[in-house]
Formats: sequence, C-alpha cells, structure tokens
Amino acid sequence: MAADSIGPLPSVRRLAHRENLRDSVANALRAAVISGELKPGEVYSAPTLGARFGVSATPVREAMLDLVREGLVISLRNKGFRVTDVSDEDLDNLAALRQLIEPPTIRDVVPAIPAKDYPRLRQLAEDIVTAAQAGDLIAYIEADRVFHVTLLAYSGNQKLVDVVSDLRSQTRLLGLTPLVESGRLVPSATEHHELLDLVEAGDGEGAEQLMRRHIGHVRGLWARSQTN
Repeated sequence: MAADSIGPLPSVRRLAHRENLRDSVANALRAAVISGELKPGEVYSAPTLGARFGVSATPVREAMLDLVREGLVISLRNKGFRVTDVSDEDLDNLAALRQLIEPPTIRDVVPAIPAKDYPRLRQLAEDIVTAAQAGDLIAYIEADRVFHVTLLAYSGNQKLVDVVSDLRSQTRLLGLTPLVESGRLVPSATEHHELLDLVEAGDGEGAEQLMRRHIGHVRGLWARSQTN
C-alpha cells in the first residue's frame, strides 16, 4: 500500500547545519520510522519523501539504503521502500538488551563526566524538551538519540555505543503521538534533566535506576499506539 500523502518533515533542515545532508536525511527518516510517522507495511517513494524534505530524491534514496541495511525498510524494485514491522517479542528482546547495557554503563560513566561538560549536556537535554513542546517527534527522537549516545561515549567504548545505537534504531515508539496529544510528552522529556541532576550530584546508582525506569517506558506507554 503506497503512502505518499504524508505531512512535511521539517526537522531535516534544522539538523543539516551540523551533519552532511545524507546523514541528516537518514537520521530524520530513522526517527520517522521509530515514531511511526512512516507506518509499518506502507510503501514510500524516494521522490515523494524528497519533496517532503525539500531535497532531491538522491539523498533520500541513499539514506533509505542505509535503513535497508539496518532492517528498518525493504527496497521494492520500481516502487520504493516498505517500512518493516517489529513484533512485540522483538521489542521486548531489544528492551532487555538495552537494560543489560545502558543502566550499568551510565552508572560507571558518572565519575568520568567532567563538570565543564555539564552545560553542553544540559543543552542536549533541553533540545529534547523543546522538541516535545513543539510536538515534533522526529526532532524529539533524534535529540534523544544524540543525548544518550553522548553520555554513553564517556565509557570510551565505541563498540558499545554502536550496539546501543543499533538497538535504539530498531525500537518502535508508536505511543509518542498520543503522549503529544495528551500533553504528557513534555513531562517525560524532563527525565533527561533529572538524569543530569543525578550525574552532577555524582549519584551513579541513582542514575542507573533512573535509566532503568526510562527504558521501561520504551516498552510501556511510549510503545503503545493508544493510551489507556
């Protein structure tokens, strides 16, 4: 089923100033898949997505090939790209892996984060809140990704960062749209500032527990297509 009647995706232009165009488009498309703005099972053409982004079809097609390699979309000859679906079991397994990796890593990196980096991390956290306030899910998911991988990078383990980035890209957060509509996404976004409060206080154990709750939300309310 074709799905070329999607709304504009303005986040790409905001991201392009700090990334090359292909990476900007790929990150925005990835976020659109995760949030459900690009719907599982539907087919999207590169020219139409390019028109929505305000770019040519070429960087969109190149970016989509990145997503094909990641298993987020399937290339259909002469048609476009179909967004893959993910089962509840797969999502449970992804969350379980993240629980094994991220909370203890956050605990361990707390002493390694220098105080001079706190303002930059605060701005990254505020970018998440700003996107939530605007109801821009693509910007929200990309800002969330940048914040978390930046924290994990203090581990000095790039392989770990790459693994977590891959796990995050395979997640689906279809419940974010209802959260925006109900006004509950902004309070969820402020958890990132709460995490930084614990980091600045040197509370590694508290940061670990908050991260466990945060990942729990990924498989709870944030993952549901409808709220109770």
